[in-house]
Amino acid sequence: MGYVFGPVPSRRLGLSLGVDLIPPKTCTFDCLYCQVGRTTLKTVKPQVFAPAGEVLDEMKRKLPGVSPDVITLAGSGEPTLHSGIGRTISSIRDMTETDIVVLTNGSLLWRKDVAQKVLKAHIVMPTLTSAFDETFQKIHRPHPDLKLDVVIRGLKDFRQEFEGQFLLEVVLLKGINDSEREFEGLKKTADGISPDRIQLNTVVRPPSDSTAIALDRKRLEDIKMLFGKRADIVAEASVEGKRGKEKNLASDFLAMVKRRPLSTVDAAHSLGLSLEEVEDLVKGLMIKGFISSREHSGETYYVSKDENDGGQ
Repeated sequence: MGYVFGPVPSRRLGLSLGVDLIPPKTCTFDCLYCQVGRTTLKTVKPQVFAPAGEVLDEMKRKLPGVSPDVITLAGSGEPTLHSGIGRTISSIRDMTETDIVVLTNGSLLWRKDVAQKVLKAHIVMPTLTSAFDETFQKIHRPHPDLKLDVVIRGLKDFRQEFEGQFLLEVVLLKGINDSEREFEGLKKTADGISPDRIQLNTVVRPPSDSTAIALDRKRLEDIKMLFGKRADIVAEASVEGKRGKEKNLASDFLAMVKRRPLSTVDAAHSLGLSLEEVEDLVKGLMIKGFISSREHSGETYYVSKDENDGGQ
């Protein structure tokens, strides 16, 4: 299976069955903190990347055997760049009652054609890091056609139309957007967008750029008080998803690779899974930033990202 992965544990969503519509690493941004790595194709032009028919066929095969909390359109790049995202959401809704989440940087929601397609999701989770253009440019290194005021206006307009849950992620980086000026601007802008919840986040996995440094818990607690009752700290939050087989397998795999490098054959024998099932699990954990790969004597081994020096 090339497009549907998991379910894997998600800090914000429980057990998430992922749908990866975009090839790595295709995005509108090249964020300092991205756990997937540096952007290799920066674009703002929606187009067909993953064939929608193949994605939906994979979903049909996958769904009967899993019980995720959510189905998340995310993965290796910005999902709203896929011109068929609306069809994908609608078709998955016809297959299951599980909530569909769009995990997006929010940079294209100002486009009416994109917004109308994303409105079909149950939960939309865009990102905001600053109300100031110089900070926006520094953190996201966006495509030159993207302007912060347009992106913010798109978030506000989309929020007015969207009937599902709108969860605004605020990513905070030490020494970059953690000043009082930044907080005041972020709070004013977030209040203007009026999300259901504000999710405070920081760097929790090795980022694409070493200048992206996490805030400590005490600082996050102080910031939470500033943002008020709608704010939650999601950094380092425990996964509260279902205690089913999929979560246990992911936890078991992560526990093993923290101790020694593991090949897919090793994992299949240890977990009692087929190679296809292990490869599916590995892809999800790679995209989520939990593990990375190493080559040795022509064999690929997987290690905990925390144990892999550099984390690139």
